[in-house]
Order: sequence, then structure tokens, then C-alpha cells
Amino acid sequence: MTIEAPLPTRISKKSVVRYGIALLATAVALLARLTLNPFLGDSLPYITLFPAIAFCAWYCGVGPSILSGILALIAVRYWLIPPLHSFGVPGTPQAIGILTFLLVSSFLAAMGESRRRREEALWAAQGELEEAVQQRTVELDRTNQNLRELSARLLQLQDDERRRIARELHDSVGQMLAALGMNLAAVGTDLERLTEIANTVNDSAGLVKELSKEVRTISHLLHPPLLDEVGLASALRWYVEGFSQRSKIEVDLEFPANFGRLPRESETAIFRTVQECLTNIHRHSESPTATIRIAASDSHIRVEVADRGKGIPPEKQFEMASTGTPGVGIRGMRERLRQLGGSLDIHSNGKGTLIVAQVPVADASSSSTVAALEACSSLRQERSSVSSTYSSPVAEPMDLPIESGMN
Repeated sequence: MTIEAPLPTRISKKSVVRYGIALLATAVALLARLTLNPFLGDSLPYITLFPAIAFCAWYCGVGPSILSGILALIAVRYWLIPPLHSFGVPGTPQAIGILTFLLVSSFLAAMGESRRRREEALWAAQGELEEAVQQRTVELDRTNQNLRELSARLLQLQDDERRRIARELHDSVGQMLAALGMNLAAVGTDLERLTEIANTVNDSAGLVKELSKEVRTISHLLHPPLLDEVGLASALRWYVEGFSQRSKIEVDLEFPANFGRLPRESETAIFRTVQECLTNIHRHSESPTATIRIAASDSHIRVEVADRGKGIPPEKQFEMASTGTPGVGIRGMRERLRQLGGSLDIHSNGKGTLIVAQVPVADASSSSTVAALEACSSLRQERSSVSSTYSSPVAEPMDLPIESGMN
């Protein structure tokens, strides 16, 4: 916001304007005194001139105020001080009045000029302060932009690292554990006659099986392969089914029948948002049911996650609204969606909580869909060849934990 200069400063920028206003003020004051002449006579000849002198000193500067005083004195001497219409020597009382007028006018001019200069100095300081504030605002905006870019980059690196760790766990550690399990099974068969050794080997094989299951669980929770292979719809159905089985919370998933592929960042953001919402429902809401609705339009995807639990406490909602510091999980969801141009709204009362996320998306091209399907087929063939090498049976459905690991 630009600070407007005070009226004295704006007037003082143009000398012609200053002197013109001073002459006009003097003329108005003289006309006012001549109008009062039938009532006052030759008494109080300067009664209307002092305000004019003060106005000129305040708004026009010392030069115009001096000119106004001189002109006013000449006019008063000619029209109001006996002998009238003459510049003869006045009497002693009139001379004292003229001297008093000059002294008071000088004092008013000095006071007005001092005040005007102080206002100019104050306005100049305000202008410098405004300029400094604008510079700081620009720097702050630049810093905020850098922070937003850094936040987006950190989220992207987090997803990439999760994807890499999940792939390494599944492709390397998982295959070695499968081979180790088969070797231990063979050893257990050969040592059936030795009961104690067989029991130990069987226990070890069971531990290896559990360890393999945990590795597969961590791998899929870090980044579900279905999300990259066949898309968001299959990944969400897989996750919701496992969540319902283990949490005993009935989850209703409403998905469009012809829902296609989205950009990878959009699918990841929606999946993580639903994952975090279900985790919070299990941890905090005490709701027996949950509903997930996903709707698609030409411009955006709308995701609604609702429960019938106890809702967010009023004091927590007040803290989130006043300080703007929600939990880490909510901040993570909001930041993911904001980086994609989306939004996250939370509505909660004693009857439950509704979380609404919106993500703008671009239409996926047919070429990208074909490429995704080809990549999926290639990956499945590679896994089939690895499985045939170790002669391992078909993998059982994973035993996934309830929580997603997001705070």
C-alpha cells in the first residue's frame, strides 16, 4: 500500500500553486473582513487575516506566508485603518496594531514552516519504511516459494526412495528368503528321523516364512506394486480389503466403473491420502464403518472419506484453525495435494468426520496407457521366470498390518 503525501507536501512541490493559493486565501480573508466592516468599523482590522496567515504558513510555506502578510497589511492600511484610502502615517494605536500584526504573522509563519518541515521529514521516513517493507515482502515471498519447491522435491524424493526400497526388498531379499526356505524344507525332510533337529529346522523354516511375509508386507506398504502396474483402482481395492479384514472396520469403496489411469504423482497422492485417512479412523475415531467415494470429472478427481466415529475434539479443531498446525499425517496429505494444485478440507462433529480431497488431473493419453500395460506384462513375465527357476509355489495373499506406517 502506497503512503499518500500530506497536503502541505503536495502543495509545496509547485511554487506557482503555493503562491496562488496564498494570494487566494489572503483575498478571501480581506473580503470577509470588508463584509464585516459595517458591524466592526475600524476595530479588529486583522480578525480574519490571522487565519489566512496561519493557513499559508501551514500549507504553502514561509515565502507565500510572508507575501500574504505583506499584502494583507497593505490592504488593511488602505481600506480599514484611518486615514482611509491613504498610505499616510497612522496614529500610535494603529502603529502598535500594525507592529503586533507583523510579530504575530512572523510567529505563525515560523511555526507553520517548522510543522510543515517535520511533516515532510515524517513522510519521507514513512516512504523509506514502506519501501523497506515491500523489499522484505518480496524476499519473504521468494523464500516461501523456495520452501514450497523444496517441500515438493522432498516429497518426490520420498516416493522415489520408497519405490526403490520396495523393489529391492521384493526382487532381492524376497527371492533369497524363498530359496532359503526351500533349502530348509529339504533339510527338514531328510532329518525327519531326528525329532529334535527336525523340530528346530521346522521352527527355523516357520521363522523364515514369517520373515518373508513381513518383508513382502513392508515392501508393498512402502509402495504397492499394483499402483504402478495396473493403477489406482486395483491398488485401493487391494488395500481396503486387507484393512477391513484386519481392523474389523467395514469399509465401503465407491469407485467409477470406467476409471482409467492418472499421472503417477496423482495416483500416489490419492492412495496415500486414503491410506492415511483409514489409519486415522482405526487409531482415533472408534467408528465401525468407513466410506470412500471417488468421483472423476473432466478437470479433477474428488475423494471423500467419511466415518461415523466420535469426530475430532473441539479443542483440537480450534488448535488446527487458530495455529494452523495439524498433525504430521494431515500436513503430509495437505502438502501432497497442494503440490498438485489440489486441496484438503476437514469437516468433523460428534457424529463423525468427513475429509474431502480434490486433485486436478490431465487426461492420460492412450500411448501412456499402452506403455503401462506393456510394462506390467513384462514385469509379470520376469517374475514368472524367477519363480520357475526356484520352483516356488504360487505366493499366498499377503498378511498386511492395519497401519500404513504414516504418522
